[in-house]
Amino acid sequence: MWQDLFARSVASGAGNEITAILSQAGDDRIIAFSGGYPHPDTFPRKALEQSFSRVVADPAALQYAPTAGLPGLRDWFTGWLGEHDGLRPAEDEFIITSGGMEGLKLLTACLLDPGDRVLVEGPTFMGAIMAIQSAMGVIEAVPMDSGGLDVDALERVLSSSPSAKFLYVIPDYQNPMGVSLSAERRHALIALARRHGLLIIEDVAYRELGYDGDRRPSLRTLGPDVVAQLGTFSKTFSPGLRMGWISAPAPLVAALSGAKQFTDQCTGALGQLLLEDYGRSGGFDDGIAASRAFYRRRREAMLSALDAHLPEWVRFTRPEGGFFSWLTVPDAIDTLTLAERALADGITFVPGGIFYPGDRGAHELRLAFSKVPEEKIDEGIVRLGKILSNFDRKGQ
Repeated sequence: MWQDLFARSVASGAGNEITAILSQAGDDRIIAFSGGYPHPDTFPRKALEQSFSRVVADPAALQYAPTAGLPGLRDWFTGWLGEHDGLRPAEDEFIITSGGMEGLKLLTACLLDPGDRVLVEGPTFMGAIMAIQSAMGVIEAVPMDSGGLDVDALERVLSSSPSAKFLYVIPDYQNPMGVSLSAERRHALIALARRHGLLIIEDVAYRELGYDGDRRPSLRTLGPDVVAQLGTFSKTFSPGLRMGWISAPAPLVAALSGAKQFTDQCTGALGQLLLEDYGRSGGFDDGIAASRAFYRRRREAMLSALDAHLPEWVRFTRPEGGFFSWLTVPDAIDTLTLAERALADGITFVPGGIFYPGDRGAHELRLAFSKVPEEKIDEGIVRLGKILSNFDRKGQ
């Protein structure tokens, strides 16, 4: 009965992959390299305790908020973007969302009709694939390498079939590969988008978590006429309060505001006031600096373990920020089978196929090191290395 009642997107199991990964990542009995969670030690508990009594006394704290977000938070954070990225969104170019995923859902709802073509990086964030597919968009993946999206390959795709509605890209410390788009390619991508009239959706979920302080120009700063920037506070503040933002051309923001009436109508006011208080106190910047150092240590532990314990025929990325390293194994090894063996040995990762819209990724996998206890990283990679070593290159 239920299978007959469910919409096609639900009956197909869309979203089950994310649910399973989040479930694994929350199991303390295993060493979970699967979920890209921020670590609880980076959450600003003391700052929130100190500000809560001040914030909750505000009459706006427990009331509905304006659809685009509370004026105080919008003023503080658009100013923050202007200071750090050199472009302050105008009032009609900015909206607060209930996390990055709501932002993705709003964008796909406003931009896609069934059958519309969308370009993404290959591989890309699985949540983006699911949001596009739930809107019945048709996805085509553009190759990546160590310098991020292959812009030359994108140009060939656009020249042969220019009808894409938008390109979704994660330029900074990409999920899942951990690589960043080079400065040269950023400029080339904006020029290409203008030539072809292509909208770029720039997801900056990990932008603030660069380990060495290198800050390449955002795509939104380089091309505000062709870029919608999608952000989240889950990695820099708290995922539990579910807040994000979109900075985009005014006509698109107006459409997003209308679409938000059919999701939650407004993002929770209490969380917005807590974030504004945290930001204006200087805690936001201090917290980002502390998080960079925190995750840098875990990255170093992860890379040292990968260097020491994996077979020499396994390739992996060396991220300069973010939460992830991307592994490639010989073609004969199926990472779904590998994942089953790993789970039996008490470790988890995400097989690569989930990060592609088609049937690629069978010999790739993602490791997330952000939430794994630092002392468990080496132990987990030792186990993974032993499992891989028990395969020969024919996958047996």
